[in-house]
Parts: sequence; C-alpha cells; structure tokens
Amino acid sequence: MSKKVAVVLTDMFEDVEYTDPADALKDAGHELTVIEKKKGDTVTGKNGEAEIPVDAPIDEVKPEDFDALMIPGGFSPDILRADERFVQFSKAFMDAKKPVLAICHGPQLLITAKTLDGRKATGYKSIQVDLVNAGVDFIDEEVVVCGDQLVTSREPDDIPAFNREALNILENA
Repeated sequence: MSKKVAVVLTDMFEDVEYTDPADALKDAGHELTVIEKKKGDTVTGKNGEAEIPVDAPIDEVKPEDFDALMIPGGFSPDILRADERFVQFSKAFMDAKKPVLAICHGPQLLITAKTLDGRKATGYKSIQVDLVNAGVDFIDEEVVVCGDQLVTSREPDDIPAFNREALNILENA
C-alpha cells in the first residue's frame, strides 16, 4: 500500500542520502513531499549533485496528512532544528508512532525534539555522543530499527541497508 512520506529538507543536505532513498521509496510506489520554508524554492545538496524542488512550505503541512517522515543527513537537519516548526513537525511523527526514517545527521532533529530517550538508534560518528546524551541506546551498525517506527543509519555507505529497512517498515505500517 502506497504511503505518503514527508521529507524535511533544506540546503546542504547530503545529496545521496536524499536521492537514493527517495528513488527507492518512489520505485516502491510511495509518494514523497519535500517540505522546507517556502514552496517553489529549490534546495541544493552540499555536493552540488542534487537540486530538489520544494513541494510544500512547513506552514501549510500537517503531520496527520502523512504516513511517515524521512530526514536525510548532511547539514540540513542541523539547520532545520534551529526552526521550532520543523522540530514540532518531527516530534509529532514520533509521538504518533508513525515511521521515521533518519540517516547520518538526520537524528539531530529528533534529538532537539527530545524524542529519542530510551530508543535504539545509530547516526553519523560526530553525533554519537549527542545521541547517547539524548538517552539513546546507541548501536554502531549500518542500520538500526527500533520497534516498528524508527529506522536510522550512519552514512552514505549504509544506504542499501537503510532503504531495505525503510521499505520494510513502510510495508508493515
């Protein structure tokens, strides 16, 4: 069954951490909506390989309109977590126990939303101590699935495992 997936994204995201999972999700029939501050803008990956049009502004979307949330890594999550609208949007998915797919630095947004205490997760090496300080049972593996909700991975090399588990969670949600 096709799921509606919200993707929070801004400039300086890790290109392949959006493009590869997005392609896998779309190929499986899921519908992605890229959310940023302003509709019609284009966000650019930090490597300049991907330019992604914004589908909807944060002020015009509601978590209840989506089945899942994807948070690609790079610098994007760190930039977004300074904006309370994105923090609350992400928190709503965790609170509603909807699937959340976060790779690399993606969990930074969930740390700021204070939604990871007591959960199993992984993330990029430079945020491991932040995850532990947020109460995460940190596991240094290519992909960590916590319950039937949270999928996290560490880096671009982990994308095949991330995609596999993301698709599995969405299939069973």
